[in-house]
Amino acid sequence: MAEAPLPAIRSLPSWILGRAAARGRALVADALAAEGMKMWHHVVLSAVRDLAPVAQADLGRGVALDPKDLVGILNDLQSAGLVVREPDPKDRRKNAVSLTEEGGRLLERCEKAAREANDTLLAPLSAAERDQFTGMLIRISGTDG
Repeated sequence: MAEAPLPAIRSLPSWILGRAAARGRALVADALAAEGMKMWHHVVLSAVRDLAPVAQADLGRGVALDPKDLVGILNDLQSAGLVVREPDPKDRRKNAVSLTEEGGRLLERCEKAAREANDTLLAPLSAAERDQFTGMLIRISGTDG
């Protein structure tokens, strides 16, 4: 039987991590889609919850999203009744974004769905292995967790 193509590349940790990341993103994206939510919409909704009330520009910097893309996502979220944009109390020339009650409820459902998707991703690992694996990923990711 012929050997699988690219055995040297497929054995690299970076290749394996990329494959695991793609599987994880797909699992989470599917779980969010079941709630009617797209990945970036979920990220923005979560950031609004954590930072609200937050100026649009600060929100964009916080999630590292291009301002034009952020405006489109916020328009979608506002049209769905999930966020509100009101004059910023600190600077009336700017908009501050906050969650609505419905946005908070949807975010809770999405976070539960994302946790379940991650549980599916990590199902082959024991609880101790999951903790160890997550710790190692943080160490090599260049983030501080």
